[in-house]
Amino acid sequence: MELNASSLIRHPRERVYLAYRDELPRIAAYMPNVKSVEVQKREELPGAVRLHNVWTGKGEIPKVAQHIVKPDILLWDDFATWDDARSRAEWRIGLRVFNDSFSCRGTTTVTSEGPHTRVTLRGDLSVDLREIPGVPRLLAGPLKPQIEAFIIKLVRPNLEDTNAALGRYLDANP
Repeated sequence: MELNASSLIRHPRERVYLAYRDELPRIAAYMPNVKSVEVQKREELPGAVRLHNVWTGKGEIPKVAQHIVKPDILLWDDFATWDDARSRAEWRIGLRVFNDSFSCRGTTTVTSEGPHTRVTLRGDLSVDLREIPGVPRLLAGPLKPQIEAFIIKLVRPNLEDTNAALGRYLDANP
């Protein structure tokens, strides 16, 4: 299922691009639903940077669910290759739970729009419910589009919040 988000940030393209690529750990402090972003690996390539960031979401798992839902549910891996010439990243998100059942990949493009910058995220999210324990196989197919639409409704505001946090970070750190 398609995942799209676009935001205008009132800072120059080059500053927005470099902050998005290089300063996510500091930008995390401006995100209401993110505890931290940690760079696990950074690889400098000719004209590009390849990153593996681990995101930790905020939130407490209710006591009643702690024996079923593990803390790893709040962690996800972000694998991105940033192409400097195109001001664009190709990314893939990996979950720590049900990773074989989940696919999310796409692009982030940073473009000038007058004196400001447009950050556009386009991606595709897919969930294979047949691989998730407890989901009856007969219901996996019919439930797939509903579950994916539900996840996208949760994810899209977080993507937009990330862009808004980037803007607030740049306002505070010109």
